[in-house]
Amino acid sequence: MAEVSYPYAESNASGGTPAISEAQWQAMAAMWGGDRVDFRLTSDSYAANSLPFSATVINGRSVELTPGRAIVGGFYYQLTANLTVTIEANPTTKARKDTIVIRTDIPTGSTNVKVVKGQPSNSPVAPQPQRSAGQQWEMVLYEINVPALNGTIQPSNRMPFDMGPRVGAPWNAQATADFLPVGTFVYDLDSNGGDSQHESFVGRDGYVVARHFGKSRTYTPSLMNVSSQPSSGVSYKGRWRYTAPNMVFFSAIVDNTSSTDIKSISGSALGFVLPQAACGQTGQVISGHLRNPEKKGGLPNFCSVQGLCWQGQGASYATLFVPSDSTLKEGLDLLTVIPGKSQLYITATYEANVFSE
Repeated sequence: MAEVSYPYAESNASGGTPAISEAQWQAMAAMWGGDRVDFRLTSDSYAANSLPFSATVINGRSVELTPGRAIVGGFYYQLTANLTVTIEANPTTKARKDTIVIRTDIPTGSTNVKVVKGQPSNSPVAPQPQRSAGQQWEMVLYEINVPALNGTIQPSNRMPFDMGPRVGAPWNAQATADFLPVGTFVYDLDSNGGDSQHESFVGRDGYVVARHFGKSRTYTPSLMNVSSQPSSGVSYKGRWRYTAPNMVFFSAIVDNTSSTDIKSISGSALGFVLPQAACGQTGQVISGHLRNPEKKGGLPNFCSVQGLCWQGQGASYATLFVPSDSTLKEGLDLLTVIPGKSQLYITATYEANVFSE
């Protein structure tokens, strides 16, 4: 029959069957999730000996593992008492890397801890786990550094653990996250309050939006340190989104369609408001251009603009600079005017200040 489905209470003419083979079970179980240790990480830190399958080196050549549980290749494994495995000696003059794995062996019908030996080399590489459905399927617990001339072995943890499942919230995602364990991804699927649908993460540093979905958010990229500006004819348009935790991408334009210049307070540079405050740990630079087709305000028809988010407790705007109008040797000058009939364009990616650094 071309169509087979399982497991049902009894066989039927449509291809349903109650009994399944080990291979069919493995194929079905693989859809429930990948290989992992059956221990959910919900804290922001752990002591190595508090985790399942923790390792202790004995007499320089053996590794003792504590009890633990795991799913490997779709089959469940449980170690109920301490287990010691021996790492083969290495009398050669080159180091070796071995692995300790949990191996599901379909032909033998069991899942067990095994040591997989690597090859001595000047640049040793640990053997990759076998992953062959219906045959042998391995999950690595430890990579073992096996020094030359029978030096003391050193295990390094390589096991994957379970973590909290992704959850969705119809609204109030951040408030919902207050009751979720560390390591949880939260999806805001409605986003009340004018926000965009987004993914957030509850981590050791707190709650943070990881990325926005769908259309970018809009904002008004207004100017700071303005002394005079036209009463009409100036438009402000900006778009932004989180592209990664605490990372903002934005693009914006200030379009002065009037014939009147926008001028700064005497002795100050114009400032450009950011969609989110910038982290001030190091100070950050953004870039843009000024299009000035009528060459007004002592500026050329097209020039680069640099914005500086000052080092400190976080900046809500960037101070704007342009190349000197007299000579390149003078470097950058304060941008004190956005001439009439000109457009200021800014595009940048920068680190935000979600964590109030």
